[in-house]
Amino acid sequence: MLKLTTAIFLSLSAAAFAKLPNIVIIYADDLGYGDLSAYNQKAAYKTPRLDQMAAEGIRFTDAHSPSTICSPSRYGLFSGQQIYRSTGRGGGAFEGPGGPSYLKPGTMTLGGMLQKKGYRTAVFGKWHVGLTWLDKDGKRLGGGFDNSLLIDYEKSTPLIDGPNERGFDESFITPNCPTTDPLYVYIENGMVPKPANHRYNPENTPNPGGKWRWDNDAGWVAPDYQFVGVDELFYAKTKNFITQHRETRPEQPFFAVLSTQIAHAPVLPAEKFNGATEAGPRGDFVYQLDHIVGRTIDLMKELNIDDETIILFNADNGAEFMHVAWMREDHNHDASGGYRGMKRDAWEGGHRVPFIVRWPGRIPKGQVSDQMTNTTDIFATLASIVGFELPDEAATDSFDMLPAMIGTQDQAQSIRPHLLTQSFRGEFQIRQGDWKYLDHQGSGGNPYHSRLLSKYALEEKEPDAPGQLYNLKTDPGETTNLYYKEAEKRKELQALLEKLKKSGRSAPKKRKPIGMTNIPKVD
Repeated sequence: MLKLTTAIFLSLSAAAFAKLPNIVIIYADDLGYGDLSAYNQKAAYKTPRLDQMAAEGIRFTDAHSPSTICSPSRYGLFSGQQIYRSTGRGGGAFEGPGGPSYLKPGTMTLGGMLQKKGYRTAVFGKWHVGLTWLDKDGKRLGGGFDNSLLIDYEKSTPLIDGPNERGFDESFITPNCPTTDPLYVYIENGMVPKPANHRYNPENTPNPGGKWRWDNDAGWVAPDYQFVGVDELFYAKTKNFITQHRETRPEQPFFAVLSTQIAHAPVLPAEKFNGATEAGPRGDFVYQLDHIVGRTIDLMKELNIDDETIILFNADNGAEFMHVAWMREDHNHDASGGYRGMKRDAWEGGHRVPFIVRWPGRIPKGQVSDQMTNTTDIFATLASIVGFELPDEAATDSFDMLPAMIGTQDQAQSIRPHLLTQSFRGEFQIRQGDWKYLDHQGSGGNPYHSRLLSKYALEEKEPDAPGQLYNLKTDPGETTNLYYKEAEKRKELQALLEKLKKSGRSAPKKRKPIGMTNIPKVD
């Protein structure tokens, strides 16, 4: 990836920098469509700062994660592509010293693209797209918790495929889910300041509400590692980067990704948020996330760069199935927002997620858009804003959503002619307008025969059908499989899916950026 050298930096004029906005992405974890009060009027708690962000910008109601689990979706955010572009199929979530990175050498990343436009780039929090770790003999280690003991940190660092080698100037990350999947270490700019040196016992971690520590795995941990309130640390690192950058390089735009643990299991809200809502520990957890978003907005105002900064809020997939069940049972709160399914599932609850964008002075206030969009589209949208012409081989599943954001798109006209998603096992789903085809049987993820989920299982109207076809306009709950009754439409979508898989791209070629000079200012 191109590094911005001192000579290049000095040669770029302040006027050129001033034309480009600062960019912040807040990327939530396992946050369902119904987890924000802006999306769910019946939510068991309020998320006032995210509601404010939506009121001051645009809220998308038909936004989707590329996958129904985290690692493939994060690949989609950073690459603008579906995971099968990297693996040829699906992609699992990394555990232990799992890798190498899904972001292969030569892949244009979101950070790398913005570096080319003069940005200073940074990422803080959960990384989870794979890293290469070596043992004492220089052999690459596979995943699994036990392999953590075999890492030779001197040979492994600086990491050859960490964020600093994939388009980010600064980074402070965890390799996997911060409080779920060991290896429990911090990685700062490709180095591990304190290696994992002892066995972690989850019994020593608080368990709010008696069950919400679920999925806090034992494993090897560094001596200074935090489990409770880890997102406060990630926010502090993000704030420090932005503040120092503004002090030392005020003429240069910045790009920061704050990748949170919230609302992934286990539920461990920072102490000051315990009891902040009447919706139990997970309600408190999401409220903490809302507070972090609010502090980020307030920071932009304190630094007098609010009008110069675009903030994007998105999530990597739907809510965890245990969380969905418990919140329904304990607090009458539906994290899936009325949709069928949850994390891992191919039904809407697994991948329909919140997506809110705020940019004062450029994005008109109070917009609600039903444009069909994917997290992969963030790549082409930001490229369009900064005036970067994407090569055809980059971000091949990314569409420019900027016209919808700035209010120039005909609401009746879909920017996307189709949309791909992949479920837990890498199976495909494709949308075209109101029609959705699932190229597999069942959920694509969770076991609905289990005791906990059996109550949410629906009768399959076509149990022998090898796939599923739904009309989301007339059947948003995906209750009636039209695989046989609408055979012509199903065959049409099957053919389109195969065409897109073989073509190597779903986005158009020769994408032209809009650029700052063509983005109108608004009151």
